[in-house]
Amino acid sequence: MVDYTEGSGKQYHVGLGPGDVGRYVLLPGDPKRCAKIAKYFDNPRLVADSREFVTYTGTLNGVPVSVTSTGIGGPSASIALEELTNCGADTFIRVGTCGGMQEDVCGGDVVIATGAIRMEGTSREYAPIEYPAVPDFGVTNALVDAARDVGVTYHTGVVECKDSFYGQHQPEKHPVSYELLNKWEAWLRMGCIASEMESAALFIAGAYRRVRVGSLFLVVANQERAKKGLPNAQVHDTDLAIRVAIDAIRKMIDKEGH
Repeated sequence: MVDYTEGSGKQYHVGLGPGDVGRYVLLPGDPKRCAKIAKYFDNPRLVADSREFVTYTGTLNGVPVSVTSTGIGGPSASIALEELTNCGADTFIRVGTCGGMQEDVCGGDVVIATGAIRMEGTSREYAPIEYPAVPDFGVTNALVDAARDVGVTYHTGVVECKDSFYGQHQPEKHPVSYELLNKWEAWLRMGCIASEMESAALFIAGAYRRVRVGSLFLVVANQERAKKGLPNAQVHDTDLAIRVAIDAIRKMIDKEGH
């Protein structure tokens, strides 16, 4: 592969090198969320700011940990995971937002993914569509334990991952509305609990790179509740989801000793 960094020793997109990040990395989408997450670290410092990828590194329980933003969607998320893995990271938690799909998944709740529907393009360039997109079991268990300890209302289940935000929210306006609407109905009938954009790509890329990946999300709102005239609170404060992810990393550090 061509060295596009021209010998800098840094990864081309994220601008990081060995020693810049801990083995545990939180992955929000929004670069502005990185500073908010880093406030939970001890001695956080900004180590890179490149494109959509902003990275802070600090410590939790005396162990180096990092947060790197991925931007929106699977392509940039998979780039972040690949390059962070090249720098020595091996455990990733996506901390994002989602839309609830089942009626009991309400704004302000937390969703922890146990699998992801691969209705996006990035994962198809890693593995055949028959290969399932599933998170690491240990990371997922740590997230569930942390959600219980934090006291947040949480749900576990399969999430849908897409590439088009407006394809979800205005499917009837798209030329392929017939496909978008029919598949959405199928996901509902199968019990899919939420929709987002990155986990399928991260789970598949993580499986390929032999690293651990988990995902949790703040539920911003639920369009199915809105369609049925049910109360549909909108919540945008991601702090509870962040606290769950931070506690999960502390639990893994305590268990693994580093």
